[in-house]
Amino acid sequence: MAYSDLEIPDRADHLWRYTPWHRIHPSGEVSEVPEAQGTIIDLTSLDGSTEPGGVSLEVATSEDLERLCINGKEDVSTQFIQALSAGNTVVLRVARNARPSQPVLLNIECEGDISALHLLLDIGEMAELELITRISGDAAWAGILRQGIFGDGCNINDIVINHMGEGRLLRTDGIHLGRDAQVRSGAIGSGASRCKADLRYTLDNIGASLKVNGSILSLDGMHNDHHVEILHIAPQTHSRLDWHSACSGKSRTIGTGMLRVEAGAKGADAGQLFHNLLLSKEAEADSIPELEVSENEVVGCGHGTANGPVDDEQMFYLKTRGFSEGEARDMLVAAFLNATLTDMGSDAVHEHLLKILTRDLTADL
Repeated sequence: MAYSDLEIPDRADHLWRYTPWHRIHPSGEVSEVPEAQGTIIDLTSLDGSTEPGGVSLEVATSEDLERLCINGKEDVSTQFIQALSAGNTVVLRVARNARPSQPVLLNIECEGDISALHLLLDIGEMAELELITRISGDAAWAGILRQGIFGDGCNINDIVINHMGEGRLLRTDGIHLGRDAQVRSGAIGSGASRCKADLRYTLDNIGASLKVNGSILSLDGMHNDHHVEILHIAPQTHSRLDWHSACSGKSRTIGTGMLRVEAGAKGADAGQLFHNLLLSKEAEADSIPELEVSENEVVGCGHGTANGPVDDEQMFYLKTRGFSEGEARDMLVAAFLNATLTDMGSDAVHEHLLKILTRDLTADL
């Protein structure tokens, strides 16, 4: 269904309760589909030494669009970004059995008033890959839509970094996991003044396993709203959601998690945890974990959330060891966010992510 045919959601819709659609729309005129420019995309190995073997960027064909755009047909953000990027869809294709020797880095640079990209992910069967996607640039508004299939038996670490300037970012994912696919998905955020992310994963093949980790650093007056939805359809599927947000200044973070286990998903195992670290009295963090379970024969389904300030005893201990108050706080924030970073990939990937996080902490906190 085209964007123009969809009903505009209001705040009664759970997905848009904390970030109404008109506040993330580029102009606020929700009936408008403005002209957008494309993004600058660069694909390399993480260390820049080699071209990633078995991985390519291609212009999407009509067959790609039909096969890989499975969900989101009645979703406002999906259809909006598709309309913005019509005719400019790109496929990141990973060959069957591909095993690049280095993690793969996909740089997406967003510039101008309005920038948009529709990226399809076509991950071949039995492929093993670590993919880091970095979204950056000084665009006033950017929309990134990722849709695709992670093939049967693949083993993928899929990390997306929001490193934009002070513009607004709308990010939407619609990913399907193949039979026995093993996927670790990471979201890292320290950019954009306002970010709305709707991340949806469908486990509709037996044996699929998903781990979603979030490390969000919300600074000053930032507004970060992440919705993660995991749908268990097939039997013997497994998912975990572990989300850490650190909020300073007058910033606000919202994390909503929806785990749905449909009838017939026997042996499903699902759980989610949200942790928020409040670094000022004016910072605000909301976590809303939800479960909908329609199958009786499950291994387990659970959720939890916790908010709190920096621990005074830990601060005191570090200061007695010679650290200043600012240095001590930076160390505790880094340790808090690193708890989810460590589970996003290999040592090389973790070192790369930790350098980014440490640099942002030093510069902005």
